[in-house]
Amino acid sequence: MQEQESLRILVGTEGESFPLEEMGTCEAPEQWDFVLVAAQHTQKKQEQRQRLHGFLEELRTKGFDVKEREGQKQVFFGIRADNRIFELYRTLLMEPDSPTPGVQLARPTSVPDTTRIRIVNFILSNMKTASGDTFENLKKDGIFEARFPLHQGEEDLKNKWARWRNLARRQPIDDIRNYFGEKVALYFAWLGWYTYMLVPAALVGLLVFLSGFALFDASQISKEICEAQDILLCPLGHQSRSFQPLSSTCTFAKLTHLFDNEGTVLFAIFMALWATVFLEIWKRQRARVVLHWDLYGWDEDQEEMALQLINCPHYQLRPHQHSYLRSTVILVLSVLMICLMIGMAHLLVVYRVLAAALLGTLPFLEYQVNKAVALKLCEFEQPRTFSERERKFTIRFFILQFFAHFSSLVYIAFILGRINGHPGKSTRLAGLWKLEECHLSGCMMDLFVQMAIIMGLKQTLSNCMEYLRPWLAHKFRLMTACTRSHQPCDPQLQDWQRNYLLNPVTTFSLFDEFMEMMIQYGFTTIFVAAFPLAPLLALFSNLVEIRLDAVKMVWLQRRLVPRKAKDIGTWLQVLETIGVLAVIANGMVIAFTSEFIPRVVYKYRYGPCRQGNQSAEDCLKGYVNHSLSVFYTKDFQDPVETEGFENVTECRYRDYRNAQDYNFSEQFWFLLAIRLAFVILFEHVALCIKLIAAWYVPDVPQSVKNKVLEEKYRILRDKMGSSSKSTDV
Repeated sequence: MQEQESLRILVGTEGESFPLEEMGTCEAPEQWDFVLVAAQHTQKKQEQRQRLHGFLEELRTKGFDVKEREGQKQVFFGIRADNRIFELYRTLLMEPDSPTPGVQLARPTSVPDTTRIRIVNFILSNMKTASGDTFENLKKDGIFEARFPLHQGEEDLKNKWARWRNLARRQPIDDIRNYFGEKVALYFAWLGWYTYMLVPAALVGLLVFLSGFALFDASQISKEICEAQDILLCPLGHQSRSFQPLSSTCTFAKLTHLFDNEGTVLFAIFMALWATVFLEIWKRQRARVVLHWDLYGWDEDQEEMALQLINCPHYQLRPHQHSYLRSTVILVLSVLMICLMIGMAHLLVVYRVLAAALLGTLPFLEYQVNKAVALKLCEFEQPRTFSERERKFTIRFFILQFFAHFSSLVYIAFILGRINGHPGKSTRLAGLWKLEECHLSGCMMDLFVQMAIIMGLKQTLSNCMEYLRPWLAHKFRLMTACTRSHQPCDPQLQDWQRNYLLNPVTTFSLFDEFMEMMIQYGFTTIFVAAFPLAPLLALFSNLVEIRLDAVKMVWLQRRLVPRKAKDIGTWLQVLETIGVLAVIANGMVIAFTSEFIPRVVYKYRYGPCRQGNQSAEDCLKGYVNHSLSVFYTKDFQDPVETEGFENVTECRYRDYRNAQDYNFSEQFWFLLAIRLAFVILFEHVALCIKLIAAWYVPDVPQSVKNKVLEEKYRILRDKMGSSSKSTDV
């Protein structure tokens, strides 16, 4: 009997291991909207007990039923709202009874669980006692430990959605909406559509990458590099002190041609078009889903005002306000943040040099720091509503996270090896350390390797940790509970304990999932010119991510508080911004990081095929010698430190400089002009394609517009008919 009453860890069927508690053979527990958990020691202190009971009494005065159950170390309070609260909500917003249009409930007067939980959570979050206590204040003082809605009726989602065996199965979006609310359902609908649209991008990227293998041994540039045994490269960087033959980079030269070829430009333009089509078709998908949920005319501000009135009938409307002083301060702070980011970009150069020299590590812009800064900025702006606060926070936090994640790629693509001077006059940090140099085969290889690590290794490890961390945490909580004294067979208490022992969720739980996918979307599009396999790796990761998030939400975490929504909010603007940044970044990568522009210029201005000449030779013959500058070893500042100095009179390095004074040559300035012209042309062409695609694909399907129009017409006809009957009477 004691074994049945104890908390035990069960192993799921079909090889899937999920932590779960056994409920025993007792009767089914009652239905409750929320559970509040208080530490048992609060019952022993007079002041804390009075504050706790004052909060519970305030709930009772608002029409809540409160049921107390005492556990081993916690006291649980079941909260159930009176149906009059939900009838008032329905009256204020004229909400239909059915959670999904076209579906009739068994009891027309029942309220969807998602609506009940949302209303109760709002009241709990905003309610104040006579002494001014709120739930957050009581939680901060250690009186309450947690509050959460109960997992009830989730078995269907567990069986057909939140299992690894359903990896390729279509998501039940309506069921997700009816259990977790519209916000979570829209997240999974968007993630599913994003994953589906990655298929064509992944196939094209894979084709571009594989096409490089066809020219693996046929590239004229690779042939010249592999045969250049008599050309010596100058020592580069702080660690290199010896001359190396150019032919030593033969293998890397061939590998670089796999992703640094003419197909890269076309793929970058394709991805700009893909990003636009993806967003435009998602807007159409969203419109269909929202119409199906009967939320097309739903207004978020009206919803929040209704909840405020339900919580407090004397609620006073907070009008929109604009403070020029506050706006000026925010503008100044924003400028300072931008200056700080630019300064940190320079500090990144210093950090990487010191890290390479001292083999040290230093965390860069920690996640929690970014979150705290974004929250402080939002608090200073004093947003009017929760939704407005969320929008402002999203923008600020994303900017900080974007810089933290992409700073290393920006450094490699546009800074690494470009401010180092030349072999005879190297730029040194504090007069001691030389700055980092690109790989001998070019900076494109460094960028490719960095992207491969991020999209391959780092993304895989992130998915593993995202599952293992909550799984192990929940297992530990269950094992800790099993060591305590046995509880009597109380189904209600066991149900509450089962939910309490799940991992806690916060306001940022769904936000963090969105942020993770936005950063991944940025990696997939912004530097895709340097790594055509990014969409393919993102596709594999997302197939796992969908089920991973489902397992976490249903099996390992407490139930998320449902939120009503008809779109993904500010994240749509974030996606559009990333699309524009992708065009700019890919254009600059092709122009300044890859060898595409120098090859084209050499081919038509300096090579055998210049000025339209017909030549039997390859048009890029001699390009390698043309792209390497000459340095005379007698001009070394520290020749003693250079191995083999006495046997070498000259060496070569990647740059366009004169051999006499080592200043930039005419070719350098001509190439710079062509690079800048290409960036402008590429961006204008790509942005025009994006604009045309956005115009060509309407945001809202005509079928949705017609259904909305027909519904408005039907309402007007009904009102006209009612008016005619009243006149006749």
